[in-house]
Amino acid sequence: MAALLLGLLLFAMQSPPLPSRSLADGESSSPVTSLPPADNGTTSHPNGTLQQFPQIIIIGVRKGGTRALIEMLSLHSTVVAAQNEVHFFDWESHFQKGLSWYLSQMPYTFPEQLTVEKTPAYFTSSKVPKRIFQMNPNIKLLLILRDPTERVLSDYTQVFYNRLQKHKRYQPIESVLVKDGEINLGYKALNRSLYYTHMQNWLQYFPMESIHVVDGDRLIKDPLPEMKKVERFLKLEPQINASNFYFNKTKGFYCLRDHGRERCLHDSKGRAHPHVAPAILQKLYQFFHQPNKKFFELVGRTFNWN
Repeated sequence: MAALLLGLLLFAMQSPPLPSRSLADGESSSPVTSLPPADNGTTSHPNGTLQQFPQIIIIGVRKGGTRALIEMLSLHSTVVAAQNEVHFFDWESHFQKGLSWYLSQMPYTFPEQLTVEKTPAYFTSSKVPKRIFQMNPNIKLLLILRDPTERVLSDYTQVFYNRLQKHKRYQPIESVLVKDGEINLGYKALNRSLYYTHMQNWLQYFPMESIHVVDGDRLIKDPLPEMKKVERFLKLEPQINASNFYFNKTKGFYCLRDHGRERCLHDSKGRAHPHVAPAILQKLYQFFHQPNKKFFELVGRTFNWN
């Protein structure tokens, strides 16, 4: 009898954590049977949960609001998010480990739940669309974008603070944005904001019906309408509502409320941008004007970008 009790105790200690939602009334917690094998995109556990390939991927864009989007999407009981940016499709060191490794990075969920992962670098990587298509041509893709100029400034701000914390030298923003009096085309952050160029690559593999573009500027100012659009795109039961958001005057942006628990994004989010001379800002606006128009035509929508 002692051996039996010890065995049961060890089994319980090895069980993966359950997804963060409680069972509804009348729902069974008994083990799920006849689950697909791991090479079909799932690995299962006797407690009824399983790891499955994501049905939703947030593909970008860096400094577009991907962290806010995945936190808000996780308010929905049907959606469970991978904890970290996986970088499977863009980092060769990860991609070479194969789909079984990718699957192992996914959270345990109940069969009726959906898995989402976010890696903002996917959007600007030319090799990623084909790789995701080969895994699942029917996957749903979320792309959150901000005003390209604002996104560039946020990109610089993140690098600036990272170097500052590590006591490393940094370049003033004017010196990275402008070279010999003209926009510095060698600055990588500018390329990330050329949405038209990258979107063309994605549309070679996925129709627009598979890609939902979230307005990152509106999500910051008024998150609920944007999240209702996301729910509809993903065909989710409407759950996210006004009670899930409250404006934090100290931080200056919306925070989340979930079953009585309140949480805000990390302090690194929403940092003030460095001052940029109006003449340089005007150069940026002019630089992005034509690419923005092409992007609007490509996706059949317009955005309030300068």
